[in-house]
Amino acid sequence: MGLESESSTDARWRCSDYERLREEQSTTMSSPTSTGTPAGEAPRTKPSRKTLYRGDPGMWSWVLHRISGATIFFFLFVHVLDTALVRVSPQAYNEVVATYKTPIVGLMEAGLVAAVLYHALNGIRVILIDSWSEGPRHQRLMLWIVGVVFVAVLAAALIVLGAHMAEHFL
Repeated sequence: MGLESESSTDARWRCSDYERLREEQSTTMSSPTSTGTPAGEAPRTKPSRKTLYRGDPGMWSWVLHRISGATIFFFLFVHVLDTALVRVSPQAYNEVVATYKTPIVGLMEAGLVAAVLYHALNGIRVILIDSWSEGPRHQRLMLWIVGVVFVAVLAAALIVLGAHMAEHFL
C-alpha cells in the first residue's frame, strides 16, 4: 500500500517534548534498573496537573499571544465603530468620547498598551522560531528575552501613562 500520513499531532513534536526526550535520554545511564531509572535514583513521579495546560512556558506564551490578539481586535472593532459615529452625529461622537475620559478607561488603555507590546514582541519571537533554522533551539532564551524587554518597556510606558492620568484626574 501507499504511504499513510500521520495525524498532525503525531507528526509534529513540540520543542518542549523534544527537549524532554533528550533530557530523559541523557539522564538515563547505560544500565538502568528494571523501573527505567538510573541505579541509585528514586523513580520519578508525575507532577500533578492542576490545569488543562502542561505549564510549559511556550504553551502559556501561546495562550497569552492569542488573548492579547483578541484584546487588540476588540479594541480596533470598538475604535472603528466609535470613529464612524462622527459621520452619523458629531454630537453623539463627542458624548461617547467624553465617556472615555475616566480613570477606568485609563486603566484599560494601560492594559491595551501591555497587550500590544506583548503581542508585538512575542510575534517577533514566533517569526524567529519559524524562519530561523536555529530558532527552535533558542526558543526558551528568546522567551526570556521577550519577558525582560516586555517588563522594561512596559514599566517606562506605565510611568508615562501614569503621569498623563495624574495630570488629568488629580
